[in-house]
Amino acid sequence: MAQNLPQPTEAEMEILQVLWVQGPTSVRTVHEALSDRREVGYTTTLKLMQIMADKGLLRRDTTQRVHIYEAVVSEADTQHQFLSRFVDTIFRGSASQLVMQALGNHQASPTELEKIKDLIERLERDSQGPTK
Repeated sequence: MAQNLPQPTEAEMEILQVLWVQGPTSVRTVHEALSDRREVGYTTTLKLMQIMADKGLLRRDTTQRVHIYEAVVSEADTQHQFLSRFVDTIFRGSASQLVMQALGNHQASPTELEKIKDLIERLERDSQGPTK
């Protein structure tokens, strides 16, 4: 994510999550997806999306009668931004404390544990540099 873009609020994150799944779409479609989870007014969704476009989080296509919005920020970049801030502020920069806390509070499935092991092995290989 570009460093000059603001960090999305919780309500903005809900809208971004809809757009990441649906792709570019109308306010009505986003509103309907949000309404499936909780009660929200159409004008509230519209106003939030307009604000997000003004902030640079969304792009608005006004060439048709129905305006189409799309996320400017990627899901991966946004996750990275939030996670980095979270690790820095809550775990004083310690990724290992985050992982130990997460695994201690959540019963990981065998598949999840295998993915974690694979990631650790890859990180260990990468940290050793190229093999001779």
